[in-house]
Amino acid sequence: MADHNMPQQVEGGLLDAVNLALHYAMASDDSVVVLGEDVATNGGVFRATVGLKEKFGFKRVMDTPLAEALITGLAVGMASQGLKPVCEIQFMGFIFPAFEHLFCHAARLRNRTRGRMSCPMVLRAPYGGGIHAPEHHSESTEALIAHIPGIRVVVPSSPARAYGLLLAAIRDPDPVVFLEPKRIYRTSKQVINNDGVALPLDRCFTLRQGSDISLISWGACIPDTLLAADVLQQQGIAAEVIDVATIKPLDMHTILSSVVTTGRCVIIHEAARSFAVGAEISAQVSEHCFLNLLAPVQRVGGFDTHMPYFKNEHYYLPNSADIVAAALRTFKES
Repeated sequence: MADHNMPQQVEGGLLDAVNLALHYAMASDDSVVVLGEDVATNGGVFRATVGLKEKFGFKRVMDTPLAEALITGLAVGMASQGLKPVCEIQFMGFIFPAFEHLFCHAARLRNRTRGRMSCPMVLRAPYGGGIHAPEHHSESTEALIAHIPGIRVVVPSSPARAYGLLLAAIRDPDPVVFLEPKRIYRTSKQVINNDGVALPLDRCFTLRQGSDISLISWGACIPDTLLAADVLQQQGIAAEVIDVATIKPLDMHTILSSVVTTGRCVIIHEAARSFAVGAEISAQVSEHCFLNLLAPVQRVGGFDTHMPYFKNEHYYLPNSADIVAAALRTFKES
């Protein structure tokens, strides 16, 4: 049921989309609750939960102590007893204490009970660099979570996709880690239809059709990837741009179909290059499309270091020029 007190269309950024989706989910389902550090009275560190406490009350929007293990443990207990908790970890760099309950209980509950129980919880966390932050505020460690069976990992790259994917995550019967790239929280706006329509999980989105090369990315790297596609187009190269969106489980069908058509592939992500999700995509492309490849798969990622602090982040973060250079290498090597 729609909340008629909320606007039916909003022009806003990714952060606005998250707030809008939370409002819609809570208004249409009394079992949805929100908890985390400063999410109630202050509306969250980035203000993603502004207005929720005033509208739904402190019994459904709860401030917690600064204790990530406690937050996730509460969420697992709530989910096992019929609620749909959406818990927030203030920054991905603070997520590690939450792994105990996320990995050992949330991810295993369906398997442990042979399907008698599930764990419909969402763990939200702002992640990635680009806002000139100090230590522990710029991590891109999605590969750690993606390695664990039983957990979905979702990364939106636009306001409209953030809205639809968060609604889908809240309605999913299993645990979903919803990573919000804070670098693009407010950088671009689009019209968001507040209609409660969820987007499909476990599905890539093809943002641009192309026949010469496949550019595979997600999260905050998508705007740079689209910009790189524009530059390549000016050089007569038609790039197909795929937003992975759900990195666990991977929609390899869409990715492989694209690479079979184009014969070239560049994978772009912000996380450190070694042992990242891009390496898994590259491995599967090489296994299944080896005879279709016209050049080796290229990866554009962060360095195998911790992200530099403050304004030095730009030395680490991949950009459109890096993507174009990697794409052009695939044509030189073919």
